[in-house]
Amino acid sequence: MKLREDIRNIAIIAHVDHGKTTLVDQLLKQSGIFRSNEHIEERAMDSNDIERERGITILAKNTAIQYKNKRINILDTPGHADFGGEVERIMKMVDGVLLVVDAYEGCMPQTRFVLKKALEQNLTPIVVVNKIDRDFARPAEVVDEVIDLFIELDATEEQLEFPVVYASAINGTASLNPEKQDENMQSLYEAIIEHIPSPIDNSEEPLQFQVALLDYNEYVGRIGIGRVFRGTMQVGQQVALMKLDGSVKSFRVTKIFGFFGLKRQEIQEAKAGDLVAVSGMEDINVGETVCPIDHQEALPVLRIDEPTLQMTFAVNNSPFAGREGKYLTARKVEERLLAQLHTDVSLRVENTDSPDAWVVSGRGELHLSILIENMRREGYELQVSKPEVIVKEIDGVRCEPVERVQIDVPEEHTGSVMESIGARKGELLDMVNNGNGQVRLIFNVPARGLIGYTTEFLTLTRGYGIINHTFDSYQPMLSGQVGGRRNGVLVSMESGKASTYGIMQIEDRGTIFVEPGTEIYEGMIVGENTRENDLAVNITKVKQATNVRSATKDQTSVIKKPRILTLEESLEYLNEDEYCEVTPKSIRLRKKILDKNEREKMAKKKKYAEMS
Repeated sequence: MKLREDIRNIAIIAHVDHGKTTLVDQLLKQSGIFRSNEHIEERAMDSNDIERERGITILAKNTAIQYKNKRINILDTPGHADFGGEVERIMKMVDGVLLVVDAYEGCMPQTRFVLKKALEQNLTPIVVVNKIDRDFARPAEVVDEVIDLFIELDATEEQLEFPVVYASAINGTASLNPEKQDENMQSLYEAIIEHIPSPIDNSEEPLQFQVALLDYNEYVGRIGIGRVFRGTMQVGQQVALMKLDGSVKSFRVTKIFGFFGLKRQEIQEAKAGDLVAVSGMEDINVGETVCPIDHQEALPVLRIDEPTLQMTFAVNNSPFAGREGKYLTARKVEERLLAQLHTDVSLRVENTDSPDAWVVSGRGELHLSILIENMRREGYELQVSKPEVIVKEIDGVRCEPVERVQIDVPEEHTGSVMESIGARKGELLDMVNNGNGQVRLIFNVPARGLIGYTTEFLTLTRGYGIINHTFDSYQPMLSGQVGGRRNGVLVSMESGKASTYGIMQIEDRGTIFVEPGTEIYEGMIVGENTRENDLAVNITKVKQATNVRSATKDQTSVIKKPRILTLEESLEYLNEDEYCEVTPKSIRLRKKILDKNEREKMAKKKKYAEMS
């Protein structure tokens, strides 16, 4: 069996924030692929503004480096559960993985999730214990944790023989000895060349190329990124595209791009083992196979994670609609949602009875909130409903998604966290006291119980708790209310500007969400009530001026600092009868029915319908 010794294909996998992207940065810099005067951004692989701001990878990225006349193709994968679909498909394109684990935090839920995917594909692992320079780093214990995780996930004996490299990505150093770091990352390059298998060279056989990722470019349309599993592909070649529905389309390969550092360069041909991007097919999709017209043989279809959460996206119809955005109409919003489907295969967009609303389904709150954030930055105005889990019928039983939740909290908060998760129908699977005042709790919790839980969790643990969750499975639906907001809201009954006087009159009723001077409309949510019912308030009220001197005139009025909700917090906060209005400049919460009397009528009707 002939091998392509000049190539290695690897994916970098890890939990969020364990240093994957920083590690790729250093591998790129030290490979000498950049000119000495070329400016390289920090976390160069994170190209999107939101990725840079939040320090998370959303889309998988390809790059390639040269080391000792060997070419190492690297795929940097997302670490967040909401983008797990990307990770799964990338595993098909590579022959080995670098599993990056934080030297202090050790194995986290996402570490488990990504490693499980890699072991299922029989990939060869190299473990990189990163952040070795951190205070309280515990490399020996972390390696033991990794071994336990491998055993728990039924790793084969060959997979258990993994090499371990200790690294500090931020300093650009690595070594095989946990006590002492070398000056550079030479030992990591060597480990990749030595341990990751070379691709099989069967470039003489008929072509098989499978698409694992999609990109979109206004000039060339859809671009399919994938791996040549067999044969050779050339520019100008007439090929067949084996569609997912069983049909076959023929097209001509117009361009092939190879990856070099952070750039794509046009190449004339790609052989077995190469990772390339191909253009020329307008409606190519993930998992489809490209092969010769006279030798049509499809590769097994890639499984794409199904969406677990859905929201209604609607055209903004609030009294302030059109003030701040550029794109407001149903046509523009629909075009933008359909454009997102070009590259995001885990997303679904469905029409509703109304021409101004669409049901958008995704992998989780983060997945959908990043789409909304991108849209508002591009100048769109829209309003979105409360996120709801997608219920499936499996063998005649209604089932809901259940998440595996890992929580690390200081010992004194353990009781309150267990009680709050218990109220959301969570089931405790494991509890480990690390001995340093920290307790690790592992639960299975219905996904609907986790909507809006993060804010409550941070309050309970005074910000010291860490919560991570990944999709576990679909399980029979539990009866009764799970999670949800317990408090009612303060709803404005007037339009105008929020006044300091108006806020002072109502701040003992609850928590205020707006600052003085904010423009308000009737039906807008301006705060949270301390009780369970909604309360109509007049936050625009101004003090009547009289010619009588007030006894308290010389006392300065001080109001509490308002709680300003971020986009994610706003989405988590919503109830069924509310919308989150999103514009390029503002995020507002509002009732679906703005008029107080109309709302009360509807509430009575609903109550009457439930009783009958």
